This record gives sequence, C-alpha cells and structure tokens, in this order.
Amino acid sequence: MHEPVGVGDGLAVVHLFCARTPATDEAAVLSAVKRATEAGGQVVTVAVLGHKAQLCLMGLHDDAWALRDLQTGLGRAGLDLVDSYVSITELSEYALGLPAEMAEMRLRPKLPPPGKPAWCFYPMTKRRNVGQNWYELPFDERKELMHEHGASGRKFAGRIVQLVTASTGLDDWEWSVTLFGEDLRALKETVYTMRYDRASAAYAEFGPFVTGLVGPVDEILARTR
Repeated sequence: MHEPVGVGDGLAVVHLFCARTPATDEAAVLSAVKRATEAGGQVVTVAVLGHKAQLCLMGLHDDAWALRDLQTGLGRAGLDLVDSYVSITELSEYALGLPAEMAEMRLRPKLPPPGKPAWCFYPMTKRRNVGQNWYELPFDERKELMHEHGASGRKFAGRIVQLVTASTGLDDWEWSVTLFGEDLRALKETVYTMRYDRASAAYAEFGPFVTGLVGPVDEILARTR
C-alpha cells in the first residue's frame, strides 16, 4: 500500500469533469463513489449544464491517493475525463485568527450543503501587470482589500455557500472557487456583486465557469443518460 499523501491541515480536492461513453457502467460508477466515501472522503456529484462536460464529481479527502483511486475507478467505469482541477483547502494568510469553528469549516467543509442545488466552479488568479501587480502591494493593503471582498460575499449568507481552495503549484491557476446556491440567480448575483470590489475589479483574472445541478449520484447518472 502507498503511504498516505495529504496536505497537513485541510483536504485535497479534485474536480473531475466527465462525459459518458457507450462503455459507461453506472453500477461501476456507483461503486467507485461508494469506495471513496467509505474510505472517509466526500464526493459531490453534479449534472453539468452546457457542453463543457456531462457531469462533475468533486472529491475531497485528507489522502490524495484516495482521490486518485476515485479517478481510476471512474475511468474503469467507462467515464471519459474531459477536464479536471486539483487544489487544497487552506486558511489563507488573510484569515489567520479565525474562531476555531470557522477555521474548521474552511479546512474541512461538509459538502454538499443542504438546500443549495445550484452549483458553479471557476478558477482565478491575481494579476501581475505593471502598475497592477497584486503581489507588489503591502500586506496590510491586500488584507484590507480581501476584507472588503469578504464583506460583499457575506451579504449572500443563507443563499450561497462558498468554497475557495488553493492551487498555486498544483494546477494552472492560483485558486478555485466552488459556489453552492439556492438557485442560479443566487450564483449570478453573488459573482456579479463581488466583481465590483477592488480586489476583483483591479486585480483578479477569472478562468472558465462551469455550472450545474447537485444531486445524489444515482439521480445524476439517471438524468445525464
């Protein structure tokens, strides 16, 4: 057996964007998900809207090998992996000193949240342009901008649950954002509102968005046939 490979505090996270094939074996998909959850992981299943994928399986575990096993199992079940994203949960440098309960929610979230069936995912990076370089700002200024950004997000408490994960050195962007909302409008209004904050308006670059609908794995498989 391989030695566990974790992230210290927090969880490894993988978003697996998949398409069905004629060889897709739904029973084998269910078995792969069951093995991951029985090993202590979480798997969020999403029916994707649009052409970018048919479904997404978002896995979280404290051992990255368990996520690799999930990926292997889905491939053996006949799903075609069309895209992916790798990241980890963490407490950012701007969130140090949070109460223990809030810190635990960021490091070890319980997903999917109830009553939040609308879902979207996007990666993002901070700009390094001349005269517009996030990493040249003093820490206190960056912290103030992120506090303003967080205050905008808290306006949507109850309508949105947000998971921001870190991916510097792990994938092509620096962070990924996964939103769970009560409906599609809540997703749209949250992202639209927060783009006016200076931390986003002046310094953020956004990658492609993927939107979908969360449900139990058997239901997602049935509705993506």
